[in-house]
Amino acid sequence: MTYILYGEKGSGAFCVEAALAEAGVTPAFHEISLEKDEQRSEDFRALNPSGKIPALKLPSGAIVTETAALLVLIAERHPEAALLPPLESPERAQALRWIAFLASEVYPMVEIADYPERFVAEHKAAAILQLAAKRRIRQRMEVVEAAALGEPWFLSSGFSAVDIYAVMFSRWRECRSESWREAHIPKICAIAAALSERPALKPVWEKYFPLG
Repeated sequence: MTYILYGEKGSGAFCVEAALAEAGVTPAFHEISLEKDEQRSEDFRALNPSGKIPALKLPSGAIVTETAALLVLIAERHPEAALLPPLESPERAQALRWIAFLASEVYPMVEIADYPERFVAEHKAAAILQLAAKRRIRQRMEVVEAAALGEPWFLSSGFSAVDIYAVMFSRWRECRSESWREAHIPKICAIAAALSERPALKPVWEKYFPLG
Protein backbone atom coordinates (compact mmCIF):
# COMPACT_ATOMS: atom_id res chain seq x y z
CA MET A 1 0.00 0.00 0.00
CA THR A 2 1.27 3.48 -0.85
CA TYR A 3 0.68 6.87 0.68
CA ILE A 4 -2.66 8.50 -0.18
CA LEU A 5 -2.71 12.30 -0.06
CA TYR A 6 -6.03 14.08 0.35
CA GLY A 7 -5.85 17.70 -0.74
CA GLU A 8 -6.22 20.31 -3.43
CA LYS A 9 -3.78 22.33 -5.51
CA GLY A 10 -4.48 25.48 -3.52
CA SER A 11 -3.87 23.80 -0.17
CA GLY A 12 -1.09 22.73 2.16
CA ALA A 13 -0.98 19.47 0.22
CA PHE A 14 1.87 21.13 -1.69
CA CYS A 15 4.16 20.75 1.32
CA VAL A 16 3.32 17.11 1.79
CA GLU A 17 3.69 16.18 -1.86
CA ALA A 18 6.94 18.16 -2.14
CA ALA A 19 8.43 16.45 0.92
CA LEU A 20 7.43 13.03 -0.39
CA ALA A 21 8.91 13.89 -3.80
CA GLU A 22 12.23 14.67 -2.14
CA ALA A 23 11.98 11.22 -0.53
CA GLY A 24 11.42 9.63 -3.94
CA VAL A 25 7.78 8.80 -3.18
CA THR A 26 4.79 9.61 -5.38
CA PRO A 27 1.55 9.41 -3.37
CA ALA A 28 -1.84 8.56 -4.78
CA PHE A 29 -3.67 11.89 -4.89
CA HIS A 30 -7.31 12.17 -3.85
CA GLU A 31 -8.65 15.63 -4.66
CA ILE A 32 -10.84 17.30 -2.04
CA SER A 33 -12.49 20.37 -3.57
CA LEU A 34 -12.55 23.38 -1.28
CA GLU A 35 -14.84 25.18 -3.70
CA LYS A 36 -17.41 22.41 -3.31
CA ASP A 37 -16.84 22.19 0.47
CA GLU A 38 -15.87 18.53 0.10
CA GLN A 39 -13.60 18.89 3.13
CA ARG A 40 -16.77 19.15 5.21
CA SER A 41 -18.39 16.06 3.75
CA GLU A 42 -19.25 13.13 5.98
CA ASP A 43 -16.82 10.88 4.13
CA PHE A 44 -13.87 13.21 4.59
CA ARG A 45 -14.71 14.04 8.20
CA ALA A 46 -14.49 10.32 8.88
CA LEU A 47 -10.81 10.70 7.94
CA ASN A 48 -10.21 14.10 9.53
CA PRO A 49 -12.89 15.31 11.96
CA SER A 50 -11.56 18.88 11.76
CA GLY A 51 -12.66 19.00 8.11
CA LYS A 52 -9.36 20.42 6.88
CA ILE A 53 -6.83 19.41 4.27
CA PRO A 54 -4.28 18.02 3.75
CA ALA A 55 -4.59 14.57 5.23
CA LEU A 56 -2.23 11.70 4.55
CA LYS A 57 -3.01 8.00 4.75
CA LEU A 58 0.16 6.12 5.60
CA PRO A 59 1.00 2.73 4.10
CA SER A 60 -0.16 1.23 7.41
CA GLY A 61 -3.61 2.75 6.86
CA ALA A 62 -3.26 5.33 9.65
CA ILE A 63 -4.41 8.88 8.92
CA VAL A 64 -2.18 11.82 9.86
CA THR A 65 -3.17 15.49 9.51
CA GLU A 66 -1.61 18.92 10.20
CA THR A 67 0.92 20.09 7.64
CA ALA A 68 3.72 20.83 10.08
CA ALA A 69 3.37 17.40 11.68
CA LEU A 70 3.39 15.77 8.27
CA LEU A 71 6.61 17.54 7.27
CA VAL A 72 8.35 16.29 10.40
CA LEU A 73 6.86 12.81 10.03
CA ILE A 74 8.02 12.44 6.43
CA ALA A 75 11.48 13.71 7.41
CA GLU A 76 11.67 11.07 10.14
CA ARG A 77 10.32 8.24 7.99
CA HIS A 78 12.64 9.12 5.10
CA PRO A 79 15.93 10.35 6.59
CA GLU A 80 17.65 9.81 3.25
CA ALA A 81 15.78 12.85 1.92
CA ALA A 82 17.56 15.10 4.45
CA LEU A 83 14.44 17.21 5.00
CA LEU A 84 15.67 18.08 8.47
CA PRO A 85 19.25 18.62 9.68
CA PRO A 86 20.86 15.94 11.90
CA LEU A 87 19.18 15.37 15.26
CA GLU A 88 21.88 16.90 17.45
CA SER A 89 22.73 19.85 15.22
CA PRO A 90 21.80 23.46 16.12
CA GLU A 91 20.16 23.74 12.69
CA ARG A 92 17.71 20.95 13.62
CA ALA A 93 16.41 23.02 16.51
CA GLN A 94 16.03 26.06 14.27
CA ALA A 95 14.21 24.04 11.62
CA LEU A 96 11.66 22.84 14.16
CA ARG A 97 11.37 26.36 15.57
CA TRP A 98 10.46 27.91 12.24
CA ILE A 99 8.17 25.11 11.14
CA ALA A 100 6.27 25.66 14.41
CA PHE A 101 6.30 29.42 13.87
CA LEU A 102 4.76 29.13 10.41
CA ALA A 103 2.17 26.66 11.68
CA SER A 104 1.13 28.79 14.65
CA GLU A 105 1.67 32.37 13.47
CA VAL A 106 0.82 32.27 9.75
CA TYR A 107 -1.47 29.33 9.01
CA PRO A 108 -4.28 30.38 11.41
CA MET A 109 -4.30 33.85 9.88
CA VAL A 110 -4.84 32.32 6.43
CA GLU A 111 -8.12 30.77 7.55
CA ILE A 112 -9.25 34.08 9.05
CA ALA A 113 -8.30 35.98 5.89
CA ASP A 114 -10.11 33.45 3.68
CA TYR A 115 -13.18 32.88 5.86
CA PRO A 116 -13.66 35.83 8.27
CA GLU A 117 -17.37 35.05 8.51
CA ARG A 118 -16.47 31.87 10.43
CA PHE A 119 -15.22 34.08 13.25
CA VAL A 120 -17.42 37.21 13.08
CA ALA A 121 -20.99 37.12 11.78
CA GLU A 122 -21.50 40.84 11.20
CA HIS A 123 -20.39 41.86 7.71
CA LYS A 124 -18.48 45.05 8.56
CA ALA A 125 -16.70 43.43 11.49
CA ALA A 126 -15.76 40.47 9.30
CA ALA A 127 -14.24 42.81 6.71
CA ILE A 128 -12.17 44.55 9.39
CA LEU A 129 -11.02 41.19 10.78
CA GLN A 130 -10.09 39.99 7.30
CA LEU A 131 -7.96 43.06 6.66
CA ALA A 132 -6.20 42.66 10.00
CA ALA A 133 -5.46 39.00 9.24
CA LYS A 134 -4.02 39.86 5.82
CA ARG A 135 -1.73 42.45 7.39
CA ARG A 136 -0.68 39.97 10.05
CA ILE A 137 0.26 37.38 7.43
CA ARG A 138 2.56 39.84 5.69
CA GLN A 139 4.09 40.97 8.97
CA ARG A 140 4.76 37.39 10.07
CA MET A 141 6.28 36.52 6.70
CA GLU A 142 8.63 39.47 7.10
CA VAL A 143 9.74 37.95 10.42
CA VAL A 144 10.49 34.69 8.59
CA GLU A 145 12.34 36.62 5.90
CA ALA A 146 14.57 38.29 8.49
CA ALA A 147 15.48 34.90 9.97
CA ALA A 148 16.53 33.30 6.67
CA LEU A 149 20.29 32.67 6.76
CA GLY A 150 21.30 30.55 3.80
CA GLU A 151 22.16 31.35 0.20
CA PRO A 152 19.61 30.56 -1.03
CA TRP A 153 18.20 28.23 1.65
CA PHE A 154 16.61 29.27 4.92
CA LEU A 155 19.13 27.39 7.07
CA SER A 156 22.89 27.84 6.76
CA SER A 157 23.16 24.03 6.58
CA GLY A 158 21.22 23.95 3.30
CA PHE A 159 17.88 22.77 1.94
CA SER A 160 15.24 21.66 4.45
CA ALA A 161 11.52 21.28 4.99
CA VAL A 162 11.45 24.89 6.24
CA ASP A 163 12.10 26.04 2.67
CA ILE A 164 9.09 24.10 1.39
CA TYR A 165 6.81 25.45 4.11
CA ALA A 166 7.88 29.10 3.89
CA VAL A 167 7.68 29.18 0.10
CA MET A 168 4.14 27.79 0.13
CA PHE A 169 2.89 30.76 2.15
CA SER A 170 4.77 33.16 -0.11
CA ARG A 171 2.74 31.88 -3.08
CA TRP A 172 -0.63 32.25 -1.37
CA ARG A 173 -3.10 35.11 -1.55
CA GLU A 174 -1.78 37.81 0.75
CA CYS A 175 1.80 37.39 -0.49
CA ARG A 176 0.95 36.63 -4.10
CA SER A 177 1.80 40.10 -5.41
CA GLU A 178 5.17 39.75 -7.12
CA SER A 179 6.06 43.39 -6.47
CA TRP A 180 5.31 42.97 -2.74
CA ARG A 181 7.30 39.74 -2.54
CA GLU A 182 10.33 41.21 -4.26
CA ALA A 183 10.27 44.30 -2.04
CA HIS A 184 9.56 42.61 1.31
CA ILE A 185 10.65 38.94 1.19
CA PRO A 186 13.46 38.75 -1.42
CA LYS A 187 15.28 35.92 0.36
CA ILE A 188 12.14 33.79 0.33
CA CYS A 189 11.77 34.63 -3.37
CA ALA A 190 15.30 33.30 -3.90
CA ILE A 191 14.37 30.15 -1.98
CA ALA A 192 11.32 29.71 -4.23
CA ALA A 193 13.43 30.05 -7.37
CA ALA A 194 15.91 27.45 -6.10
CA LEU A 195 13.12 25.14 -4.93
CA SER A 196 11.41 25.20 -8.33
CA GLU A 197 14.63 23.94 -9.95
CA ARG A 198 15.19 20.93 -7.71
CA PRO A 199 14.81 17.88 -9.98
CA ALA A 200 12.56 15.92 -7.65
CA LEU A 201 10.36 18.92 -6.96
CA LYS A 202 9.90 20.30 -10.46
CA PRO A 203 6.77 18.27 -11.30
CA VAL A 204 5.20 19.14 -7.94
CA TRP A 205 6.01 22.83 -8.38
CA GLU A 206 4.46 22.88 -11.84
CA LYS A 207 1.37 21.10 -10.55
CA TYR A 208 0.69 23.54 -7.71
CA PHE A 209 2.17 26.74 -9.13
CA PRO A 210 1.82 26.50 -12.91
CA LEU A 211 2.22 30.27 -13.28
CA GLY A 212 5.50 30.34 -11.40
